[in-house]
Formats: sequence, structure tokens, C-alpha cells
Amino acid sequence: MKKLFLLGAILLVITGCSSIESSEISSILSDSLNSRVNTTNVNRMGYRYYLPKGLIIKSSKDFNEIISDQKYLYYLYVDIVSYESDIQFTYTVNPDAYYSSSLTYQGKKGYIEINNYENDQYLIEIMYNYAKIEVIAYENDINRVVAYAISILSSITYNDSVIENYLGDDVFLSSEEAYDIFEIVGSDNYLEFTEETDETDEVRDPDYIN
Repeated sequence: MKKLFLLGAILLVITGCSSIESSEISSILSDSLNSRVNTTNVNRMGYRYYLPKGLIIKSSKDFNEIISDQKYLYYLYVDIVSYESDIQFTYTVNPDAYYSSSLTYQGKKGYIEINNYENDQYLIEIMYNYAKIEVIAYENDINRVVAYAISILSSITYNDSVIENYLGDDVFLSSEEAYDIFEIVGSDNYLEFTEETDETDEVRDPDYIN
């Protein structure tokens, strides 16, 4: 019951039924990371995650996904190699960024960095739990985008046995699709892989996605 209550509270925030626009980014991040909700509705090879209501999957290929909220595209990258190898990293806060902070919760680490992009838009980069989401959004939508992104990233759970078997075939290690989730892209080199992904049927508000 407690988990359902916490999940409901997060959904209310994400869907705009509370004052998310007036919230601090740090509060949005803290609330999501401390929610302790263990719910997933998207199943992939080696990992699962929760896709919040209001988002749809535009395309999926290997460990890359393009997710949409009908206004923005969320580029999700999952790095099972770094997860399996338990790669550690450090993040230095960028004083010149619109927003910059490290993320740490129960042994999981990451960062968020938001920089000016172009045409009054901002590049939002959030890396957490060996996965990363990048989005370009207008300033008045930043809080909502951050809430969606951190909800997805914090919900990711990995299947160790599947990952071990998969990496044993060196399939991903030799892939040209590999992406460095620890890299700070900034405003000069925004990575898009739309043309390289296999499009799938759009799925809205799924109960479970294979």
C-alpha cells in the first residue's frame, strides 16, 4: 500500500496535478530518488524500467531508446557494460551551467547538467544508475522533463544473469552503437541517433511492454 501511495504521488507531480513548475529541481530529484518505488512496465534484454503515464516509446534498438511526451524527445542510453564492470566515476559541478549537480543515492551515482543550447532551449543531461537521458527543452518545461527523466532512470533494474550471458558473446562490446554515458555532451555536440534506430509501434501508457 505504501508503494502504491508513493507511486501515485510521483505520477501526480509528473502529470502536472501539483505545483511541479514552481518546485526546485533539487526537490524534484530528491523526491524521485527517495520514493523507493519498485515498479516497472517496460522489459528489455538485461534491464527493465518504468515508463510514466504520458510518455510513449518512439523507437528502440539494442540499448538505445527514443521516448516522447508529444512535445520533446527523450534519448535514453543504457550502459550494461559499465554496469557489469561496476565502473566508477566522478563528476565536477559546472559553475557555468544553468544547473549542475552530482546525484548519489544508496550507492547509485550520477549527475545532472543543464546548459543553454539554442533558440531559447536547453540541453538537459541526466546520468544515473548506469543509464543516461538527454533532452532539449524550453526553460518553462525543464522541471517536467527532469521529473520524467529521473523517474525513468531511477526505476531501471538490471538482470545480472542475462547481462552476463549477453556480454559473454562480446555482442555489445563490438557494437558501433556503444555510447559513453559518462561524457558531458554540453551544447556543442548533441548526439541524435534517430536515423540509426529501428522504429516500433508507438505504445501509450503501457501496462507491460516486451
